Amino acid sequence: ITTGLSGFIPSIVMFLVAWAFMTATGLLMVEVNSSFPERVNIVSMAERSFGKIGKIVSWVLYLFLFYSLLVAYISGSGSLSASYFQAIFSLHIPHWVGALFFTGGLGFLAYHGTRVVDHWNRFLMAGKILTYLGMVLLGLHYVKPALLLHVEPAFAFFSLPVLVIAFGYHNMVPTLMAYMQNDAKRVRQTIIAGSVFALIVYMIWEIIVLGIVPVNGKWGILESLQMGRQASDAVAGVLGNSWVSNFAEGLAFFALLSSFLAQTLALVHFLADALKVKGEKNESVSLCLLALLPPLIFAIIYPNLFIKALNFAGGICAVILFGVLPALMAWKNRYTQQHASTYQLIGGKRVLIAIIVVASCIVLFQLASMLGLAPHV
Repeated sequence: ITTGLSGFIPSIVMFLVAWAFMTATGLLMVEVNSSFPERVNIVSMAERSFGKIGKIVSWVLYLFLFYSLLVAYISGSGSLSASYFQAIFSLHIPHWVGALFFTGGLGFLAYHGTRVVDHWNRFLMAGKILTYLGMVLLGLHYVKPALLLHVEPAFAFFSLPVLVIAFGYHNMVPTLMAYMQNDAKRVRQTIIAGSVFALIVYMIWEIIVLGIVPVNGKWGILESLQMGRQASDAVAGVLGNSWVSNFAEGLAFFALLSSFLAQTLALVHFLADALKVKGEKNESVSLCLLALLPPLIFAIIYPNLFIKALNFAGGICAVILFGVLPALMAWKNRYTQQHASTYQLIGGKRVLIAIIVVASCIVLFQLASMLGLAPHV
């Protein structure tokens, strides 16, 4: 939806920019991580590079990132449930009822720990793959090439914050390094292969959605953006009751819930670590409530925050945490503290400066947009 305003070709350019930016910063995380003999996280890396200030900033950004994502997922789950009840039972339910139902259910699963989440996530992943394939195979028949020719480059930059968060995997780099026994070369290959695969999946998704949903009119891109609507709702609205719209809604369901569940568990563990909760089982009722209650309240008060919350998470939190910070840490690592790394990203200081400049532009644009200073849609 956020890329549709600019059109298919500009959106592909923005996807490539976001992919290159996030791949480079992910590899910088590998570089910094490889200079530690033991397993660490981004907070430990920031603390070594910038002391207590680095530790506090990274903690705060992490917390804002998790909460922003959960606000987006809770808002999205409320919208999805309302659509399902309307389509299946011809029954209108408020968004907050669906949001409350999904939040309670996923909080219950997170409370039961990683093993339970893992088993449920396998089911959600299988559903996500099947619905994606079904939507692509059937959806190509409905694609109108003329819709893919729409071009409005002035709006291209609007999509970058969301695209950045779409390529966010950086918090997993320390886990990958530990899993692959600090073999930076293997982790580098994994990151590049995984991100390229994701890029291809996203591009196919773009062809289907932007080839079906027009920019203007009822259920169009513009209306969906203003309503905080997801792409699956727009596809279903344009095509009506069809197998393609059913697969699109199913894909949204599985994609949203798998991300929602993973981020909930991650935030619970993050809070357990931050609050020094001891013991093997770090999931408790109080931690689950602390993780889910604030974003739930926020999403209920402001029900159409899906895209805005993703923009804030990507345009500010993720860009600083996974863009600016890795570049600054790598600079400090190489040229000031001179720690030995087993891997180093090519390009020297020029690449680090370019990453910081691009990241700063995205943050400034997102801040201007939030303050109403950026161009309006």
